[in-house]
Amino acid sequence: MCGIIGIIGVEKDIGSKLLECIKRLEYRGYDSLGMVTMTPDFVDLRKDIGNIEKANQKLKFSEMKGSLGLCHTRWATCGKITKENSHPQFNQDKTIFVVHNGIIENYEKIKTKLESKGYEFKTETDSEIIPHYFDNKLKSGVKINQAILDFMDDIKGSFAILLIIKGQEKIYALKRDSPLVMGTKDDFNILASDVYAFNTISNKTIFFEDNEFAVVEKNNYQFYNSKGEKITKEIKTIKIPEEEKSKNNYPHFMIKEIEEQPFCAKRLIDSFENSQINELNKFIKLLKTKKKIAFIACGTSYHASLVGVSLLKRAGIHAQSIVASEWSNFIEADKDTFIIAISQSGETMDVVVQLKEAKKKGATIGAIVNVPYSTIQRISDISINILAGQEVAVASTKAFTNTTIVLLQLAKMLGVNFDINQIPGKLKETLNLRDKCREVAKELQDKKDIYILGRHFSYPIAREIALKIKEVDYIHAEGMMAGELKHGTLALIEEGVPVFCLVPNSCPYILSSTREIKARGAKIYLIGNDKKSDLQIPNCDDFDFPIYSALVGHLLSYELGVLLGVEIDQCRNLAKSVTVL
Repeated sequence: MCGIIGIIGVEKDIGSKLLECIKRLEYRGYDSLGMVTMTPDFVDLRKDIGNIEKANQKLKFSEMKGSLGLCHTRWATCGKITKENSHPQFNQDKTIFVVHNGIIENYEKIKTKLESKGYEFKTETDSEIIPHYFDNKLKSGVKINQAILDFMDDIKGSFAILLIIKGQEKIYALKRDSPLVMGTKDDFNILASDVYAFNTISNKTIFFEDNEFAVVEKNNYQFYNSKGEKITKEIKTIKIPEEEKSKNNYPHFMIKEIEEQPFCAKRLIDSFENSQINELNKFIKLLKTKKKIAFIACGTSYHASLVGVSLLKRAGIHAQSIVASEWSNFIEADKDTFIIAISQSGETMDVVVQLKEAKKKGATIGAIVNVPYSTIQRISDISINILAGQEVAVASTKAFTNTTIVLLQLAKMLGVNFDINQIPGKLKETLNLRDKCREVAKELQDKKDIYILGRHFSYPIAREIALKIKEVDYIHAEGMMAGELKHGTLALIEEGVPVFCLVPNSCPYILSSTREIKARGAKIYLIGNDKKSDLQIPNCDDFDFPIYSALVGHLLSYELGVLLGVEIDQCRNLAKSVTVL
């Protein structure tokens, strides 16, 4: 999940340039920040715990000088959040420096071998073996390219690694599973975890594939395959609309992204008639002709996929959705399978791994993603971009809404009668519930448990709202099928326990469950589209009820987080892009 940056060729203000790029990757991790810059004559290494803003205030990374450098923002996977465990990691002589995103599964075995040769380890990280490994190889007389090939043979796990050696004006870059991309200009080159790091600087992009590595210089670069053979890579001209990345006058990115939803929804809907019509038609053809339709997703994207299953059923197409980490335990992919992968980042490792295996078995892959040129989009046969724009807050909001709109459009094209053009206006109307959500949040701020009940189209939203309350507010919340209430969970309902009931069009089944829990003393909140609702969304069909009710849940979790004083945009222990298993 970490973000990595490497720049070579910027003769002036390299520290500020690295900092500018790494800020655009902070959604990948914010436990610590580290940077190393160098010339042939000196090395400047600085790192500390904390997010980018706090670390930069203390150590002034923007003032660092040099002709090349590396930068890293960490999401801890191996080792605690300490200055020592932060990157860059280095060898004992401080001549080899690396930044790493991924997990080295057999690091303990390699560490033991290196310790037997006299190497001392100062951190708890798996990444520390990397500079020592290369130090040992180079001191043994092995050339750097061969050392890289040996490393890729010896290492089990995932990695995107950038490595520099004191006295050399080169960056060595190697990749397996974890994302890595290079932006190139006439006078310098940039390596990063994704294109968002540098798309305002360069649109000339080269994507690394698994088990490739590159030697990058100021005005030159050379790529190699897993056999060490030189290869020629295609330079792609990327086109990512430039959007405002600052919070402007908003206190948090989360509320900014929530309030952007009407605009983002209209932009997406407009694309259905022009730029994305061909891809939509390809999706429809596959949905009609393939024998097995299966969604694969995680977290918020999984909840959207559950809405998609219900929408496709209404259109007469059977589909199923399984969480990516358990996907292969429930579904067998073959040439008759159409897999629809949903991911905001397009880099979710649980999804990527399953897709690669399914593709080997002949399955057709369709992607619904937010980040263009991402791994999931590039390995898919067809893809639809949800056009939500970059999300900075860890909690996904506008991406959920636009993903659901894509699924509605597919259902519409399959025969479900629905006016999709009304959505932006109703989203804007739903945003007017913010003050009411703030009032409800005041009643929840001292609660330890919250339950959300849904059924059919609203069941996935019960889970989505519960997820937001957990990740943003750190309160235990459970989203569940209303029909399952009396099969266990009713035992937990007691006086004053808050229960939200999602009631589309006065659904009698949900109202029946509401009476059951009210009889046990629960505090009931109705989210629905009639006047009896405590949080009344616009008049709508069952099909688009998930969009507006989810928006209410997003507003509620945000306002509750504000009252609790938590770090809303950077949820504890979580990262935006989950690039490790």
